[in-house]
Order: sequence, then C-alpha cells, then structure tokens
Amino acid sequence: MLEQVAEGVRVHRSELLENNTVVVHGRDGVLVVDAGITGAEMSCLAGDLRELGRPVVAGFSTHPDWDHVLWHAELGEAPRHGTARCAASLREVLSEPDWKARVAEGLPPEIAEDTPLALYGLVTGLPAGTTRLPWDGPEVRIIEHTAHAPGHAALLIEERRVLVAGDMLSDVFVPMFDDTGDPVEGYLAGLAALEGVADDVDVLVPGHGSVARGEEVRARMALDRAYVEDLRDGRGCGDPRVVSPKPGWEWAGAIHEGQVRRLAGRDA
Repeated sequence: MLEQVAEGVRVHRSELLENNTVVVHGRDGVLVVDAGITGAEMSCLAGDLRELGRPVVAGFSTHPDWDHVLWHAELGEAPRHGTARCAASLREVLSEPDWKARVAEGLPPEIAEDTPLALYGLVTGLPAGTTRLPWDGPEVRIIEHTAHAPGHAALLIEERRVLVAGDMLSDVFVPMFDDTGDPVEGYLAGLAALEGVADDVDVLVPGHGSVARGEEVRARMALDRAYVEDLRDGRGCGDPRVVSPKPGWEWAGAIHEGQVRRLAGRDA
C-alpha cells in the first residue's frame, strides 16, 4: 500500500478523502506523518512496516483537524509530535467530557464505524519556535504558519527534497481558511512560507490528492495563490477544482461557496 515518491520516502493515500500518510525512513525506524483515517488502513500500514522491518520511532500531525490526529495501537507507542499550537488546540478538545461524541458526530458516515478514537489527538507539542523535528533520521524542517488551522505546519525533508504540505496545495480541495484572525492574509502568509522553499523541493505531498513533482510544485502554489487573491478581491472563481472538479469530487465545491458567504459576512 506504500508508494515510494523519493529515496526513503513513501506515501499511502486513503480511499475516501485521499488523505496522504507519509513514511520517512530513518536510521532505526520510520517517521509517520498524518497516520490515516480508518482502522483498517492504519492496521495495513503497520503490517507493511513490520514486513519491511521498520518500527515506527516518531509520529507527526501537521495540524489538529480530526483526519490528521488519528493513530492505531499497531503503530506502537512512539512519540507523536505537533507544533505547540496544534497540541494546545487538541488539549482543549480532549478536555471536554463529551469530546468523543463530538468528534464522532463529525466523521464521514462511510467510515465512522472504522475510525478508532481511543488514541485520538494524543500529540505532544514541540517547544514554540521549534524548526527541526527531533528524530534520528533525515533533517526535517518544520515550517509553521497560520493558514488553514491553528499550529499548521509543513515539513521539508531537506535531504530528499520532499515537502509535506498538510492541508494545502491540493489538486482536489481549494484552499480552506481558518476561521480565526484574518483568514485570507493568514493563508497568504502561509503560502509565502511554502513558496520560500520551492527551490528546495522536487516532490510535493499534499494532505489530500495527488503527489506533485517538478514544475507542478510551483504550479500548485500559483493555483492556491490565485484562488485566495481572487476571493479576496471579489473576482469570479475559475479554479478548476471548483468549475471542473475531479469526478466524484463535485461536492467539494460547497467549500468554496461556504467561504464566499463567510467572507461576505465579515465584510458586511
């Protein structure tokens, strides 16, 4: 189930939402980024890693959305990292006595019964301002920004020239804004941070959708920027993810429509 996208970097894509789980090979084991969304998929991932003889030695969640903070017992008890803000957001969720019921209500019905919540959100925040992932493997730069969700971070696997972008730069989802602060300017700042490392990237793995390579990396960045700037400036949307979506993804256009309404409400 793992596709190699660069030396020592493999990806698994979930069936339902095309979530990408990234596995990075280190000296004594692997780093697992955004572990997956169903118990069956995560169990299969754990089995594949056992066959490779590669234990999980570290985990990372790019941001605190439900589909990026799941875990499975078969993946072991390695430390699971996130930014300080990501971990704080998850602690707030887990502090509510009915958190599990609230999370369960938001799960897609197709996978609700096969989404394990026992280890949900157990992410340890790295010290604020941390820019390097603490693990015994290739250097991984943490690029934290304010786009999409609190404490969102991309990971640049420098030696492999791979950017793990979290929920940005997708070919199936348009940019999705955080509801706090100035969502548009926050998103543009996040894009600028990713654009700043584009010269160091050959392979881009978004949180959802297909992997981009070569010139397509900058094309994805330009597409996200055009979408956000058009929305900010009140221009009509010609984004292919809205006007000619991938078959089966027509429903994602509602995200765009909702954002147009929310931004109009803010400006009213």
